[in-house]
Amino acid sequence: MLVKDFLDILYDELRVNFFTGVPDSQLKSLCDELYVRYGIGSKHIVAANEGAAVGIAAGHYIASGRPALVYLQNSGIGNILNPVASLLSEKVYAIPCVFVVGWRGEPGVKDEPQHVFQGEITIDLLELLGIKCFILSKETQLEDYRRFIEESKSVIKEGKSIALIVRKGTLKSDVSVDFKNEKKLLREDAIKTIVAQSGERDIFVTTTGKTSRELFEIRESLNQGHQKDFLTVGSMGHSSMIALGIALNVPDRRVWCIDGDGAMVMHLGSMLVLAKTGCKNLVHVVINNGAHESVGGMPVAYGRTSFLSLAKEAGYEMCLSVATQTELDTALAKVKKSNCICFIEIHTALGSREDLGRPTTTPQENKKALMDYIRESRL
Repeated sequence: MLVKDFLDILYDELRVNFFTGVPDSQLKSLCDELYVRYGIGSKHIVAANEGAAVGIAAGHYIASGRPALVYLQNSGIGNILNPVASLLSEKVYAIPCVFVVGWRGEPGVKDEPQHVFQGEITIDLLELLGIKCFILSKETQLEDYRRFIEESKSVIKEGKSIALIVRKGTLKSDVSVDFKNEKKLLREDAIKTIVAQSGERDIFVTTTGKTSRELFEIRESLNQGHQKDFLTVGSMGHSSMIALGIALNVPDRRVWCIDGDGAMVMHLGSMLVLAKTGCKNLVHVVINNGAHESVGGMPVAYGRTSFLSLAKEAGYEMCLSVATQTELDTALAKVKKSNCICFIEIHTALGSREDLGRPTTTPQENKKALMDYIRESRL
């Protein structure tokens, strides 16, 4: 189905003309089309997280009387649960919304382990919330889609929401966006440098997406084990809190959290919590390429805010920002001599190797290896 037809029918039947959400690789054609048509502004907002997108959509409806479209990967359903149940619900404000959900981990379709359970419960969760669902696939006829949207007019009028569940490869677009920035330092090279300069007993926690994949392959290339690493393959935005939980329990070793700008924006309050603890053995590294690269490259919604300034205001004791290999080497030398909670922002280019692989160990194997390593090192 062409994205143009998909959007035109939503506009013709439901008057949908405002869009917000968090990018998803399965919805890349939709995201690219929206970016080309509207950029980021009065008609299209890339939200900090999916729950925030629901809030924006609610405000749009209150002011315009029109339902908004909220796009998300099904992993983001957890972030919309509260605002859907306590804000949109017909038992509260009765605010309708059109959700477009990328269906990762669909039963019967091979996917990464972090998506499997979420995929199994996606439709059940949405229906439990009172949201009427329609599955879009390559086989869906335009007439069937139009009929569902026409039938949804009464649902929207009652203040209820609908969800379009999108299977892989369903939406197509004539446009494609190649997102870039002007930075030169590659994320994988930055991670490789940190690994090379870290201590023998240091522990790593990496955010979801390509960051964890790159750390895994760096260890493989160096013939090193993976027992010191926790690869956060899901739960976007929570790696820093996982790292904090580990660091507080291993005060005799340094813990590196390698975070992403999109993940950090998603739960920005975690910075305040980290800084408040003053956890002296934790280094919070944020890879800043200005984009949700692992899911298509659309810009991250943080405007002109400096993460370095935020870290300073939050109370990190050492705050550094780098954009070159030389600056990174200097920053790491300072961190290694420190005894305080540290923050490093690393500005990197967009892009990764075309042959970048995925971890060959399961999440449970990864967890067990790290737990065993921590336990054995205490004996």
